[in-house]
Amino acid sequence: MYKKITLFFNFVVLIFLFVGNVQGQSKNGSVSGTIKTSDGNPASFVSVGLKNTSKTTQTDEKGNFLIKNVNPGSYTIKISAVGVSVQEKQITVTANQVSEVAFTTAESSSQLDEVAVNGYRTPNKKPVNLGKIAIAPKDLPQSVQVINNQIITDQQALRLSDVLANVNGVAYSENRGSVSGETFVARGYSLGGNNVFKNGARTSTGGMPEVSTLESVEVLKGSAALLYGGVTGGAVINMVTKKPKFEYGGEVSMRVGSYDLYKPTLDLYGPISKKLAFRVIGTYENAGSFRDQVKSERLYINPSLLYKINENTDFLLQGDYLKSDFTPDFGIGTIANSIPDIGINSYVNAPWAYNKTNTSTTQLSFNHKFNENWKLNVIASGQAYNRNYFSAERPFAAANAIALRNVTRSKTKEFTYNEQINLNGKFKTGSIGHTVLVGIDADQSRTTTLGNWTYNGAATFNYGSVNLLDPSTYYGSGIEPIATSTSSTFSPIFRMGAFVQDLVSITEKFKVLAGVRWTFQKTPSIFTTSTATGVKTPSTTADKIDKAYSPKFGLIYEPIKTTSIYVSYASNFTSNTGTDIYLNPMRPSIIDQYEAGVKNDFLDGKLSANVTVYRIQNSNFAQTALFKADGTANADATIKEFTGETKSDGLELDLTGTILPGLNFLAGYSYNFYRYTSTLPTGAVEGQRLIGTTKNKANATIFYTFQDGAVKGLKLGTTILYTGTRNGGYIDTKVQTASRLIPLTPFTTVDFTAGYTWKKLSLLAKVSNLTNELNYFVHENYSVNPIAPRQFVTTVSYKF
Repeated sequence: MYKKITLFFNFVVLIFLFVGNVQGQSKNGSVSGTIKTSDGNPASFVSVGLKNTSKTTQTDEKGNFLIKNVNPGSYTIKISAVGVSVQEKQITVTANQVSEVAFTTAESSSQLDEVAVNGYRTPNKKPVNLGKIAIAPKDLPQSVQVINNQIITDQQALRLSDVLANVNGVAYSENRGSVSGETFVARGYSLGGNNVFKNGARTSTGGMPEVSTLESVEVLKGSAALLYGGVTGGAVINMVTKKPKFEYGGEVSMRVGSYDLYKPTLDLYGPISKKLAFRVIGTYENAGSFRDQVKSERLYINPSLLYKINENTDFLLQGDYLKSDFTPDFGIGTIANSIPDIGINSYVNAPWAYNKTNTSTTQLSFNHKFNENWKLNVIASGQAYNRNYFSAERPFAAANAIALRNVTRSKTKEFTYNEQINLNGKFKTGSIGHTVLVGIDADQSRTTTLGNWTYNGAATFNYGSVNLLDPSTYYGSGIEPIATSTSSTFSPIFRMGAFVQDLVSITEKFKVLAGVRWTFQKTPSIFTTSTATGVKTPSTTADKIDKAYSPKFGLIYEPIKTTSIYVSYASNFTSNTGTDIYLNPMRPSIIDQYEAGVKNDFLDGKLSANVTVYRIQNSNFAQTALFKADGTANADATIKEFTGETKSDGLELDLTGTILPGLNFLAGYSYNFYRYTSTLPTGAVEGQRLIGTTKNKANATIFYTFQDGAVKGLKLGTTILYTGTRNGGYIDTKVQTASRLIPLTPFTTVDFTAGYTWKKLSLLAKVSNLTNELNYFVHENYSVNPIAPRQFVTTVSYKF
């Protein structure tokens, strides 16, 4: 398969070279320039055009622009954007020459932030950090969505789930006991720890990341294995923190809400010298819950330093610390595999249960521009994540409503390190343009977990059986057992990879993106250390090594400047445990993804409408082998074969726009059907929707800020979220006599927001779940968490 792909790539390149050599040279000129704000910062994504012509473009993130293939003559060049005063200059274009021009806006960078310029740019033209290169999404053959700070602020988001509710194709799955971090499913695939990034580096989600202070959240849907290696095929998520500025400013705010929510936040930034700037963001959160006895306490600090050696080189040092303590809560449980009606506030865990986490991150980023065409980015980051957990678990009861409450103790320390080097550049072969990205990366994870716990000297301990229909049994004795660990386990993982990607512009309308990655992943055998003696005992299991190639190929056609049509193929891999029938380690499963889409901009970029369809297919899904190598029947679940198959089909639609000044809206719809299509005679039922996946999801949010008159500064908005049918419990098998599925009905929540801004002071208030909708998110058959009822939250802020 890979030989055929390589031959095809070589053939395509030869065609490109041939076309480039036979095309004639242009005798037209071009116009290039820069736009800066009044305080000297780049004015990114400002519209630039030649009046009375169709020649238009936008500045890049550095404030640079280029208009190519301009007929010789005199022109008026015009810049414009919401919040930017219109400017015009005269310019003369000469054949085969580049005419240069520079603009300085009357506004500073902070003034542009004040008018939320992010919300007024077409998202199809703004490159995202996840792409590792400044390629506009309209030139990428896959779906991209960015939730900017304006939406995060307007919706008063608290958790990552609040932000991702705005992303079609990504659905909240469940939160097992509120202790394992929020879980999301994209295009049917669960987004594990490998799929979530912060500023481009993998990050832990165990303490539930702080999102209220983020600059944006980027989502690259589909396969991102070419850029990031061993990630699942649904999507990757990148949380972008705010950066230092070379002007003094900041904001202080206070958020209060239902169930004793208190959340003060401070944001300060400014220059230390002409070359050094800082930013410090801190927030504290203390909150109760609509759930009895459930509470949380969080402290987050995010300092950063930006050192600009010169216009072409800078260092960015970022760090953050999150202390997140919250009550483990497995919800209301199940009775005979059904959800009981015992009140959404009913807390059936032990009263002393706790989950305490600490996450510390440090990241150093180096950026250097060799010239206008070649740039280098180097990132090194490290993260420490600690978790201290003790709780009763799994309140699932038989028909008599009695459930055991066996306790679990856990202490984990995890250290992760990430290093990556990315070189990107532009060049031509004849008239063929190339935008190349070459990168290498490596990351390591080292996890130490205390194990072999005893509880009051016994291997298991039941805190006290609970009758889910009898609230008098919920509290139990109130006595926390003594838990002792006799050993610790050390589990390292190493990953590394290298990739190359080329966006080939054959013409202005037809482009090809092609690339391939090689990934190496090693999971060494674990070491167990005795707590009493300190003796280390290695596991008898051999090291697990996975190697895989991840190709990507896409065709992009832009019939007009505001529309791009694409088709693409990409693959990623998943590691498999166990051995084949010859007792060799199982190879990774290669997952193929096919995607097609249309990206459109209307009304001069004020409205964007994108449509995507896809199929993700795992034709070599590993499942238990029916027979051993000698032909005898196999009963060992660790002996497997590649005879299974899964498919995930879907459709996504997203709308983004600002039709009128002050009017921002975001809407989307997604459909997904993920199922087994080939399983064992004793395996899962084929064609049944997998647990945790959502059939239909829709979202719409709209905010309007009055621009004139007596109500100038008044903001009104609403957010409507629809979550379709999904399954909890366990998927049915072909041999079972009774179903263990827990079908979950669709539900819709409506939030209403009103606010007012006067000079530098603003007030924003929201009523969430206005209709007091009742529904649940379910992990398997025991963690049944009700959605939050109607609540109120308000934020007062002052900018300086």
